[in-house]
Amino acid sequence: MEKETCQCEENCACEEKCHCEDNHECTCEDCVCEDCTCEESSGEQLDKKKEKKNKKDKNKQKIEELEQQLKELEDKNLRDKAELINYRKRKDEEMSRILKYSNEDIVKQLLPVVDNFERAIKMDDNNLDDQVSKFLEGFKMIYCNLTNILENAEVKAIDGVNKPFDPTYHEAVLTEKVEGVESGQVLEVLQKGYLLKDRVIRPAMVKVSE
Repeated sequence: MEKETCQCEENCACEEKCHCEDNHECTCEDCVCEDCTCEESSGEQLDKKKEKKNKKDKNKQKIEELEQQLKELEDKNLRDKAELINYRKRKDEEMSRILKYSNEDIVKQLLPVVDNFERAIKMDDNNLDDQVSKFLEGFKMIYCNLTNILENAEVKAIDGVNKPFDPTYHEAVLTEKVEGVESGQVLEVLQKGYLLKDRVIRPAMVKVSE
């Protein structure tokens, strides 16, 4: 037997409430779902679907936010590592520089002592048997010991005589016009200058040609 269609509008809001015969099929306008559930049930299902979709969208958004945060943390971690490497490199370079010139202050204090010994030794003449020469013999020994210590510390005197004036290594305190000598030539070293390794710790005081 074919299933008849229920046309009752009052009682047939849905199949469950239809009071017609059992073989009737609900066709009322209020029935919107495939299972012919009531309008109220259809609305609840739609709300649940919307709620589920909203929840899914929120979860997706949350995942995207977490992924973005993770990416930012990874980038920050890489930057921190790079900064740490650069800091260690700068620290190592600074420590190397400090160790390289660690004797600078002591050497600077010794240089005036070396100057005084040189001035005293210049008082000696060619007669090595006189009292002055005998007296200065001890000075010469001490002077040799001092210069050896300076050499071991990689301290070298700046050679400037008959060379062009260089403000990096020389300090001009006197000038003199000399016939046949080009301008800017070092004529005389009045006080020795010194290098500690590759650093000038005291420029040479010189006389320069005009």
